[in-house]
Amino acid sequence: MKDDDKIKKIVWTGLLTAMVAVGTMIRVPYPMANGYLNAGDAIVMVSAFLLTPWCGAFAAGVGSALTDFLYGMAIYAPATLVIKGCMALAAGAILRALRNKKPIFPAILACTAATVILFAGYFGYELLIFGWGGAIADLVPNLLQGAFGTAAGTALFYALMRIPYVREHF
Repeated sequence: MKDDDKIKKIVWTGLLTAMVAVGTMIRVPYPMANGYLNAGDAIVMVSAFLLTPWCGAFAAGVGSALTDFLYGMAIYAPATLVIKGCMALAAGAILRALRNKKPIFPAILACTAATVILFAGYFGYELLIFGWGGAIADLVPNLLQGAFGTAAGTALFYALMRIPYVREHF
C-alpha cells in the first residue's frame, strides 16, 4: 500500500468516526419507553460498507462510544464500543463476500446481521447490568433502532454509490 493510500484510509476513518459520533447525537424521540432513534447506525453501516471491515469497526465503535461518554451514559460505552464495532465488522465482511454489480441483497443482509448483533449485544449487556426488567424494557427500542439503521444505512449507501468518486474509490 502506498503512503497516499494509508493517509487516505486514516483520513476517511477519522472522518467517519466523527460522523458516527455526530449522527448518534442526532436523536429523534418517540413516546415508547422514553426511547429515541438516532442517525448513528446509518453512518455505522456506511462506515462498514465504504471502509475496510476493521477500519469500519473502529469508526463505528469509537464514534458511538464517544457519544455515550459525551451524553453522560458512560456505563454503556464499553458495550457500545464492542457491539457497534462488531456490527460494522460483520456488515463490512458480509457485503464484501457477497458483493456483485447490484449489491442490494448483500447490503440488506449485512445490515440485518448487524441488527441481530445490536439486538443480542445490548440485550445481553443490559441483562448483566440491569437484570431482566431492564433488558426486556429495551427490546422494542433496540429493534426499532436496528430497523431504522438498516433502512437508512442501505439507502444512504446506495445514494453515495451513485456518486462517481465514491464508486471509483470505495
